[in-house]
Amino acid sequence: MGKSVEHELDLLRDEIRRHDELYYQHAKPEISDQAYDALMHKLNDLEQAHPDLITPDSPTQRVGGSPLRAFAAVHHGIPMISIDNTYSEGEVREFDQRVRKLLEGQAFSYICEPKIDGVSLSLRYEKGFLTQAATRGDGENGDDVTQNARTIYDIPLRLSDPKNPPGGDFPKHIPPVLEVRGETYLTRMQFLTINQRQEAMGEEAYANPRNTAAGTLKLLDPRTVAARKLRFLPHGQGVVEGFEFSTYQQWLTYLKLLGFPISEHIAPAEDIDAALQFIHRFNDQRKDLPYDTDGVVVKVNVLAQRQQLGTTSRAPRWCIAFKYQPEQAETQLARVVFQVGKTGTITPVAEFEPPVFISGTQVYRASLHNFDEIVRKDIHLHDRVIVQKAGEVIPYVVGVVAAKRPADAQVIAPPTLCPSCGSSAVRDGGFVRCPNLACPAQREERLLFFGARDQMDIENLGPAVVQQLLARGLVKNLPDLYRVTLQDVAGLDRMGEKSAATLIAAIAESKSRGLERLLGGLGILHVGVRTAEDIAENFPSVDCLAKASVADFQAVEGVGEVVAQSLHRFLHELGGLELLRELESVGVKATPARVRQASGPLSGKTVVVTGKLQHYARHEIKALIESLGGKAGESVSKNTTLVVAGEDAGSKLEKARKLGVEVIDEEEFLKRIASGSR
Repeated sequence: MGKSVEHELDLLRDEIRRHDELYYQHAKPEISDQAYDALMHKLNDLEQAHPDLITPDSPTQRVGGSPLRAFAAVHHGIPMISIDNTYSEGEVREFDQRVRKLLEGQAFSYICEPKIDGVSLSLRYEKGFLTQAATRGDGENGDDVTQNARTIYDIPLRLSDPKNPPGGDFPKHIPPVLEVRGETYLTRMQFLTINQRQEAMGEEAYANPRNTAAGTLKLLDPRTVAARKLRFLPHGQGVVEGFEFSTYQQWLTYLKLLGFPISEHIAPAEDIDAALQFIHRFNDQRKDLPYDTDGVVVKVNVLAQRQQLGTTSRAPRWCIAFKYQPEQAETQLARVVFQVGKTGTITPVAEFEPPVFISGTQVYRASLHNFDEIVRKDIHLHDRVIVQKAGEVIPYVVGVVAAKRPADAQVIAPPTLCPSCGSSAVRDGGFVRCPNLACPAQREERLLFFGARDQMDIENLGPAVVQQLLARGLVKNLPDLYRVTLQDVAGLDRMGEKSAATLIAAIAESKSRGLERLLGGLGILHVGVRTAEDIAENFPSVDCLAKASVADFQAVEGVGEVVAQSLHRFLHELGGLELLRELESVGVKATPARVRQASGPLSGKTVVVTGKLQHYARHEIKALIESLGGKAGESVSKNTTLVVAGEDAGSKLEKARKLGVEVIDEEEFLKRIASGSR
């Protein structure tokens, strides 16, 4: 473990950081995703072989740690107060008049920047390293979401030090304390991906990207946060020690040098007329952006003038947000059709006549989500309704025009029978479900979901192929998919010889995906990709799953009572165990594809760390435990092998003693892993 290993690690990390910057800041990737993944795998393997060289700012540390128990409170050194909003150009000019009056004849200018429809976040850097990330909260106090923020690639874990910044007056070194404030958001494409996963799990789709980003940032499992791929753009300054910036433009330029992405649509405006011109111009440009914006923020550029202008009790006097009116259209709700998903959820879908043109596309239909939502919005068949797009992507019904309700308006009643198979529908809260697993609509949706990329990844298994396989009786259940022959597939309509061979090869290849992908592909209600991975790791065979109780499933970190009950019911009441065994009989692997390191002093052990350690930060020792074959537990249970107790260890230490779990200190732990002894 000489300097050569450290040097190789440094070179790898710098190369990956460079590719991250090209991808996330400049949208100009130089290598393919596959090549990037190869670099990450190489770095991870090298760090696992030398865990003492893992650094907190390594790109491998962005994947998310163990679930959190709660969020600690953070007091903001400089309050994060909200901005005054307006939809009126006249009020923007009134704002300008107030600024002129308070500055008493001083020359000043503005900066205009997009108002991103996201969630405010404050990032604190000490000596160039990210030490804390906090939400706005009530403006005075927010929540510590540092672990979640570390998963966001736009947020540097360590600031790049521009030792000789080009032009302008910049700090010679990174200030000892520097707080960057900005907006966390989801791109429209990522929002669509998340909703597709939600619907695949039989869950309700999220309403809009902003609320989804806010909810994601407050999840207790950083691994789920990492999977959702939040983004970040700076828009403000908090506490800075060691240097005083003169203008907002200077601050943004410096942030770009430090490694932050900066919006290309920020522009100076010499006066309010120029600012309003930008507002009009940007209204057309924003539709082509990959993220949502709902307005433009106009800010005084010189920071000393901001100090002079001050704030009211609720908002700064030096800025104002002009918000665009959301694009909406009125039409008639002509019909409501009921669609059956793979888990049997029957979703009401509105069909419009005439269709309406919103945000660049014709909208013919929109999901009404569930029947509680229909009641809440008082939606009736034949109503005049207002339609809008969530995130300018997903159409939804905002509400009804009650004054225009026609005489033939009808209450939208939940179906009593499944529209596909005629089985009696079952009410489940705001949802209605078909309980018949043999329902044709469910079978089609389950087969499509099973073959999707995030599940068993079967190329060429699209809707047209699935419909023909089912219609011709070639496939009646999932195991039948592994019994179809090349001759069967080649006989399907519009299926060439090459495509047929590709499909058969993909079906065969999918047999080796492993138990985690298999469980994720079965469409078990409430069981998503991450949960399936955790379940497969803890119950690595069909026999293990068969023996597990609801309580056993619930003991897995991140698995709650609802998920545990749903999984247990699927296995024991809905034929899940028989299905898994039949899939095994046709060659599908029902053991994990990814197994925790088999060798090492912690192989097969669950280790819980509590209290403050002398040699490791919490995330560092957890990474070390995982690298040595162990599992880093978050809570103490009967399955815990060992508890490592540092200073000020609390309730976990007490629980370990009550359960008779072995407790050792940090020094003993380091001795054991060094010697490889038990």
